Amino acid sequence: MRTFGVEEEFLLATASSPVLAAAGDAVTTTAAAASDGQFEHEFKQQQAELGTRPTESVAELGAELRQRRAELASAACAHGARLLACGTSPLDQRVTTTPGPRYERMTDLFGRVARISLTCGMHVHVSVESPAEGVAILDGIRSWLPVVLALSANSPFFAGEDTGYASYRTILWGQWPTAGAADPFGDVEGYERARSALVASGAAMDDGMIYFDARLSSRYPTVEVRVADVCLDVDDAATIAAIVRGLCASAAGADRPAPARGELLRAASWQAARSGVEQQLVDVEGARTVPAWNLVDRLIDFIRPALRATGDADRVGDGLDEIRRRGTGSARQRAAYANGGAIDSVIDTVAALTTR
Repeated sequence: MRTFGVEEEFLLATASSPVLAAAGDAVTTTAAAASDGQFEHEFKQQQAELGTRPTESVAELGAELRQRRAELASAACAHGARLLACGTSPLDQRVTTTPGPRYERMTDLFGRVARISLTCGMHVHVSVESPAEGVAILDGIRSWLPVVLALSANSPFFAGEDTGYASYRTILWGQWPTAGAADPFGDVEGYERARSALVASGAAMDDGMIYFDARLSSRYPTVEVRVADVCLDVDDAATIAAIVRGLCASAAGADRPAPARGELLRAASWQAARSGVEQQLVDVEGARTVPAWNLVDRLIDFIRPALRATGDADRVGDGLDEIRRRGTGSARQRAAYANGGAIDSVIDTVAALTTR
């Protein structure tokens, strides 16, 4: 059975007023000192990150995510801040770059894109037997990644306004020159050519800035799927991580599909970011729009044998039923705004649900 794990990025907001808190280094240091968990500082001081251990169990993954979120939230509280699981900031955009030569060089090279960058995603790592298998998986899952994005959508607000998008994080993240869908690589040599060309071109400062929607991890023997927003709800995060593992396992054992064109994949990602699973998604194979949940059902049909093999079929089915019943994080943020009539209501709801 393939192991998998998750990295989650979070915003930090002050507890006393609705502004972001520049406390990332202090919060991650405090969390790391009090726990054996993996906590890391991020590009901006208004962020913090956690990572889980590799596991074969969806239940164990969900339990560790809940524990690590609670530990990080406790550390944030110790520094007068709240932990927020949302992909973009509903609050002000006064951000502070974390000190360090690498981050300073990024800001010099990429200008305003780097200066104002503040987005929070969820990265799912799935183990692979070899780089060759990893590249086969990357090529095989391309067309399904917009559906994963739509299910995770959790960033409708930005700087006090409703953006009209379910995942505005996707739109902002797309400003980085290496972000988004990649063309098929074919084999490991093709992947390495693409990676090295982007670094040589200056579009990526180093391997860490290869921001494809899915890539080979530079640190672990895994495929790293990076397309999702950080999820508001831990149960949603575990559901989506299980779907990603099932997708990787299914792609590894299947014939490679006819490669979808890049412009159609960009359109599919845009549509997923625009409306999540509330309206239409792009059926890449048929080059047309279809009801979002019809495409979700087709994804599950594709990965069902893999879900059954790992014992995850019922867990994923129940998780999707719950998302369909009460909406994605984006829908829940908008409901909080409608009920409270202010961004403060969104922040209170997000803070409460982040560690529920």
